[in-house]
Amino acid sequence: MDADLLATLARQEQELQFSAFSNDTALALGLSLVGAAKAKGKAITVNITRNGQVLFHHAMDGASADQADWIRRKNNVVNRFGRSSFYVGSDHKLRGVDFEAVPYLDSKDYAAHGGAFPLTIKGVGVVGTITVSGLPQAEDHALAVEAIRAMM
Repeated sequence: MDADLLATLARQEQELQFSAFSNDTALALGLSLVGAAKAKGKAITVNITRNGQVLFHHAMDGASADQADWIRRKNNVVNRFGRSSFYVGSDHKLRGVDFEAVPYLDSKDYAAHGGAFPLTIKGVGVVGTITVSGLPQAEDHALAVEAIRAMM
């Protein structure tokens, strides 16, 4: 982990903000993520949540049932810190802090692994999460970022 990665992740969070986000936007984004994973021959689970309401959730054929819990734990990181789960995990590693050893962040409820990205509305702030689970953390994050960028 290095400072360049953190700067890239922070820039993505600043750039990838929506002016509005409807249920139809969630559906289109979710289907785009599933389509991108299919095209790459990958099996993932996708979850998009706004203000505590799940707007899209799909587990592809071959996806593990455990991915739903990974999504919950990654989403908790975004909801607590207002940053992508990949940023939070990378920041802790760069600072030499074992995220899983932080006493007030029970690993049963928090996973600072890539894949959960803040759903941010310009002028409002973080209102939810866009999450991919099932690939290595950098790939989960990259797939989410690519799909969000394509919606901008």
